[in-house]
Amino acid sequence: MIETQDLKMLEALEKKILWLSSWMIHNANHLRPKVDGVKVGGHQASSASLATLMTALYFHVLRPDDRVAVKPHASPVFHAIQYLFGNQSREKLENFRGFGGAQSYPSRTKDVDDVDFSTGSVGLGVAITSFASLVQDYVRLKGWSQTVPEGRMIALVGDAELDEGNIYEALMEGWKHDLRNAWWVIDYNRQSLDAVAREGLYGQFDKLFSSMGWEVVTIKYGHLLQAAFKEPGGEAIRDWIDNCPNQLYSALTFQGGAAWRKRLLDDLGDQGPVTALIEARSDEELARLMTNLGGHDLPAILEAFAAIDHDRPVCFIAYTVKGYGLPLAGHKDNHAGLMTPDQMETYRAGLGIRPGYEWEPFEAMEAPPAEIERFLKAAPFNSRGRRRYEAARVPLPTALPTPSGEVMSTQEGFGKILNEVAREDSPLAQRIVTTSPDVTVSTNLGAWVNRRGLFSRTPLGDTFRDEKVPSAQKWIMGPEGQHMELGIAEMNLFLLLSALGLSHHLFGERLLPIGTLYDPFIQRGLDALNYACYQDARFMLVATPSGITLAPEGGAHQSVSTPLIGLAQDGLASFEPAFVDELSIIMAWSFDYMQRDGEGAPAGPWLRDEKGGSVYLRLSTRPLEQPKRAMTETLAEDIIKGAYWLRAPGPNCQVVIAYQGVVAAEAVAAAGLIAEDRRDVGVLAVTSADRLSAGWHAAERARQEGRHQARSHIEELLAPIDRDAGLVTLLDGHPTTLSWLGGVQGHRVQALGVEHFGQTGTVQDLYGHHRIDTDAVVAAANAATAGRPIRYLRAVP
Repeated sequence: MIETQDLKMLEALEKKILWLSSWMIHNANHLRPKVDGVKVGGHQASSASLATLMTALYFHVLRPDDRVAVKPHASPVFHAIQYLFGNQSREKLENFRGFGGAQSYPSRTKDVDDVDFSTGSVGLGVAITSFASLVQDYVRLKGWSQTVPEGRMIALVGDAELDEGNIYEALMEGWKHDLRNAWWVIDYNRQSLDAVAREGLYGQFDKLFSSMGWEVVTIKYGHLLQAAFKEPGGEAIRDWIDNCPNQLYSALTFQGGAAWRKRLLDDLGDQGPVTALIEARSDEELARLMTNLGGHDLPAILEAFAAIDHDRPVCFIAYTVKGYGLPLAGHKDNHAGLMTPDQMETYRAGLGIRPGYEWEPFEAMEAPPAEIERFLKAAPFNSRGRRRYEAARVPLPTALPTPSGEVMSTQEGFGKILNEVAREDSPLAQRIVTTSPDVTVSTNLGAWVNRRGLFSRTPLGDTFRDEKVPSAQKWIMGPEGQHMELGIAEMNLFLLLSALGLSHHLFGERLLPIGTLYDPFIQRGLDALNYACYQDARFMLVATPSGITLAPEGGAHQSVSTPLIGLAQDGLASFEPAFVDELSIIMAWSFDYMQRDGEGAPAGPWLRDEKGGSVYLRLSTRPLEQPKRAMTETLAEDIIKGAYWLRAPGPNCQVVIAYQGVVAAEAVAAAGLIAEDRRDVGVLAVTSADRLSAGWHAAERARQEGRHQARSHIEELLAPIDRDAGLVTLLDGHPTTLSWLGGVQGHRVQALGVEHFGQTGTVQDLYGHHRIDTDAVVAAANAATAGRPIRYLRAVP
């Protein structure tokens, strides 16, 4: 039981938090000068519904190693709590939703107040807590992180947020992996953005979570209602509330005590004890009683949290009122509603806050400031200060092995490189953890898994092996395994990669995650991929096979726009190598890039490589003849910068073929044919349109800022080429990926690529149909250059 004095302090802090969060929103809408007229809706009512729950959690329940994903619209409450803890500044609160101010939705990378998980795209912040718990088990069962106490992964969830499908995908995956130490606290205010929620959702939530192995704890009634239920006539009041439609309850909450009285008396009639119970209370007291739901009652909340004495996942369903304590409480339009200046003035005066003292942390609180400060410092969650860990970098070899072979695909090369890494128990091999949505074998992770095993909290043998059934795969599971197998849900893949890629900050142990999937299905998990990058999680995404090159599979398995995703996605360096020696260089660089922390001077030519990030490799199953060459330091550097001359242009170059990825053979073949009629043909091997583009834009900005000698890598490569020369770009993907190269030096460009869904057929069939074959390159070169027709030009349909 909580001490009475502590309970009074929590109640005072709850009022202060609700005031500060409301004042932040009011300041953003009415007091701070605006030029765009944007109003801050949504936060005011949603924040109010969670103020009590978050007060209980942050000031009493949470420990330093608990990690919390805050409901997006509750960000003002979160920032207010951190302000009282001393982790947030008044300047940033005053600039809430302004440039450089506290963020609209909690952000790990943009807020200063120790955010555990970014939130904003609803559902993702909920689900990542499940995967973070799995990652915590992973590092602890490896024998690492032993000095770091085990924490609970907690999500504060809006009930409407549970409409998001990715939450249910995560629930199923958690059940498969024996999820522990996860709490989801549902803010059950029964209102969505546009309306009041459907009846009966509580029962569905209860059944669903129970079926997934979660304990369900309902926090429905506060202590006032619990006491009233024990009075004569109290059971009738309880039955009426239990059967009251959500819309009616919300409407009466907004209307207040007189409306409650009339409706109760109309519905229940003159029943003696019931009438006496109602009439014994003033309108104000009756309204307070009828809205005394468990989610706004500190004793009820604290009792529910304290009753959990196990590590099984728990779902708390906390009944609340959206906008509780504010004039817009209960109204179905309150998501976009805002308190007026007059309402805020009444609210301020009622709390006893003096004009001009609205931002003072302890203004109008009864306890002396020194006592409040002692309480805040003693709060378990705040006892250690900033809770984000750091971790040492994993030592890396000077180079990764380059598999031998005259003909090989990049997907095959990827599997062989990892297999060689897995042979030795190096620091790199120990810290790699792989995962895949049920395509482990078909993305060439099989050899790695055979050597390093599958991860499971409990050991599980390979029945096929025990029964002596021949199989290439050794599916032995146990705590020592380093592959986390997932079901077919790409959202789960990216959420797990996000959690794995934050392990150094969450749990003090650095991991090097690698996730594989089919390239076209990046788009099925794109929101979660963007979320992972927004959080600055670090991982390697290996997407293979890709493009229409996966010819027999048909259009559903052929990617077109994914190179553009790699080009545009912030926090993700994208590569598409053609040859395995390129892949080896890129992977070695990637393991270093994934560990960079943003310190130091810029490392690349106008690229912000010192910051680091995640990496996306777009690979293929098409075998190509591998070049016989020595990997020089200069070549390796150019591969990482994004391009190198596979065939250097001569001094009188008339045409350059710039290709990316698996179409290297077509580019080389076309160059040979074109060379008989066009002088000094160059073949530019693009390994990363993403890095070339980023470098070019950065150099442009540098010149605009006065650094006139700035030159990007692609500018240096194309500088010797006469402007009258033609440029042909080629890839198995959308042509826009490379078409911008014509703007670097003003060359005429013919951009070849894939713009429409593919279909089944041979590689030759599809390359010809989509005009990315050798004949199409020759035709494009002829169109891009002056002179007599190229003799090998053929009619291209």
